[in-house]
Amino acid sequence: MKLGLHIPATSWAGGPPRLGSTLASICAAAEAAGFDSIDVADHLWQHPIMGGPTESQLEAYTTLGFIAAHTQRVRLFALATAVSFRPAGLLAKMVTTLDVLSGGRAMLGIGAGDYPEEAAGLGLAFPPLGQRFDLLEETIQACLAMWTGEQGDERPYHGDHVQLERPLNSPQSLTRPHPPILIAGSGERRTLPLVARYADACNLRPGPDIPRQLDLLRRLCDAEQRDYDAIEKTVPFGFDVGEDGSKAGAVVDQLRWLAGMGVQTVLGWVVGVDRITPLEVMGREVILTVADL
Repeated sequence: MKLGLHIPATSWAGGPPRLGSTLASICAAAEAAGFDSIDVADHLWQHPIMGGPTESQLEAYTTLGFIAAHTQRVRLFALATAVSFRPAGLLAKMVTTLDVLSGGRAMLGIGAGDYPEEAAGLGLAFPPLGQRFDLLEETIQACLAMWTGEQGDERPYHGDHVQLERPLNSPQSLTRPHPPILIAGSGERRTLPLVARYADACNLRPGPDIPRQLDLLRRLCDAEQRDYDAIEKTVPFGFDVGEDGSKAGAVVDQLRWLAGMGVQTVLGWVVGVDRITPLEVMGREVILTVADL
């Protein structure tokens, strides 16, 4: 099992003047501890489950560029890009840029979005759910057109929601044939079929439904003639090892439970991450322990 560090919030000691230095320290410690990836939430207002809109929230792709400059190894992505926030061509260009400047470490984490209040507050598009899923599929198709097309063979992409007259992408991504695509969500009617059709990774809600959802995903992959085993199975989670590491054993037990259901990678926020010590405990007492699960 691999563990990724999810950074959903930045309400840390010292406030905005220390955000940059604190984030740099977190990323260095996470990489040293052995985390496989670092991802950030794609919100412009802090989500209500993390404290609400007046709490600190950084823009995702600017933050990922900063993290890329302060790391050497970890994979980088947003969990998960709200599909309606950025035009498809721009999004492909942003992920490509992150991939090139990070030395080939970018992924596209994408989903339908779930926070209409921030979109309305800041004047961003947030169409009804069905339209967002249609847009999600077209955006993925358009990104693939940007990534897989060769210069001089930039055939237009025309969908109902996305129009690219010339999907030129220069420089092209270092990761070939394209940066991996993670589609977030557990929906069985729209999300999992998109995972089976396009994704290199899924991100399911942690819970007892995972085995049934993965069984459905396997059947959907068979129908699409895709290799089910090639899709990375991930979940979001929380890691609370305690300041002194006293809860590390409980975290390991939770990860064993997830691994037993078929989860391969857990993307978790670490309680007290800005104090750094919990990250060191994760590396010493959790990451190495679960590596063989």
